[in-house]
Amino acid sequence: MQESVSMPMCPMAATCKGMTDKPRSGFALMVPGIVFILLGVAVVIEPRILLWLVAMALIVMGIAMLMLANFMRKFGQRFQDRHA
Repeated sequence: MQESVSMPMCPMAATCKGMTDKPRSGFALMVPGIVFILLGVAVVIEPRILLWLVAMALIVMGIAMLMLANFMRKFGQRFQDRHA
């Protein structure tokens, strides 16, 4: 008779098991959908809101790009200082 040898568990198996054990994860995915539906209804009722939403999205993306550029500049300087 053969003895069964325990095999090491895949590292992702523990992560996937943890994700399936959490019942609230589905609700977290539903919240953005509900927000988008409400924003769509608001745009149908008052179309000028769409202009504000686009303007805010552009402002947020611009700020994010400036922050990313600043991070990359500092990272590049640190990298050059170590290898100089």
